[in-house]
Amino acid sequence: MSDYSRVQTLIPNIKILIQGQKLPSKADSDLVAVQVFEDIEVPSMFTLDFITWDLSQGKFTWVDDDHFEVGNEVEIKMGYGNHLKTVIFGEITGLEPEFYQGETPRLIVRGHDLRHRLMRGSNTKSFTKMKDSDIFSQIVRAKSLTPKVKDSKVKHDYLLQHNQTDWDFLTSRAERIGYEIVIDQKTIYFQPHQNEDQKVLTLTFNENLREFMPRLSSMNQVQKVEVRGWLPDKKKEILGKAAAGKEGSKMGGKTTGPKAVKTFGDSTKTVVSQPVATKAEADEIALGQFKDMALAYIAAEGTCPGIPTLRVAKVVEIEAVGKRFGGSYYITATEHHYSKKFGYNTLFTARRTAL
Repeated sequence: MSDYSRVQTLIPNIKILIQGQKLPSKADSDLVAVQVFEDIEVPSMFTLDFITWDLSQGKFTWVDDDHFEVGNEVEIKMGYGNHLKTVIFGEITGLEPEFYQGETPRLIVRGHDLRHRLMRGSNTKSFTKMKDSDIFSQIVRAKSLTPKVKDSKVKHDYLLQHNQTDWDFLTSRAERIGYEIVIDQKTIYFQPHQNEDQKVLTLTFNENLREFMPRLSSMNQVQKVEVRGWLPDKKKEILGKAAAGKEGSKMGGKTTGPKAVKTFGDSTKTVVSQPVATKAEADEIALGQFKDMALAYIAAEGTCPGIPTLRVAKVVEIEAVGKRFGGSYYITATEHHYSKKFGYNTLFTARRTAL
């Protein structure tokens, strides 16, 4: 079951918990469809689609039910038989009833993972003598989330969050150094891309992989990234560098994008729009942005029968698509679709550093 190689022969199943409790059996029978959209770059979202009309009593049901109060916690598990895995844990953030003359009323319950808490309101705050990872921990704890961070090492004398949401501020700090912000239940991670991790499952074309569309592009690849800054008081230039050989994991491939473009001649991306105060900071930014670029060398999309362990920030192995494009891929977005009519299916997007 770990690779879900026989999912075509199994019966899809779903379990929804609201405030830790199973849905009432009547609500479960009125459930039409569930969709979960998971993404590294934005808070993940889910929708629950219910029939909200009791024909025998001639009245509305779930549109007025307390189970679907804004703010209620929702955990969605998907899988087969009794083998179910959590695909999202979040909170209800919206309700969208649909009333059409001549049709049965429906209720769409919409929610997001707990990263949505960071998007509410704008703040102006200053931080002194702190690392990005420490700033992240301080902010997310105030949102009742548990931080788990990879030490970003470079301490900044002064940083200003200027009239920004916490999400905009933290994602800008993460992008600056090639970090990502992902969440599992109430634990939120501030870390580099985890594309060096071990694979969580194998997807084999014509078995548990229905479609696979990889795209290699060298157009955004360069051999070197430089970050340049200037210290006016010392009249001194700051220079940070990262070049081919610093891409990190090749993910089972041999030639990375920065090495492949050597055939076109020397190429350097110079970053001058980011203020830097020390060489250590410039090196940190250069390395983070270089790794970000290298991971975008190959992008892919795929579809498969529903697989609940196919989640963002995980590595999967792709097989039976030829030697060039077979190998490890880093999942950046998924869509889990469940309905009583069409069953359970998963779509995904992924990236890879090398062929």
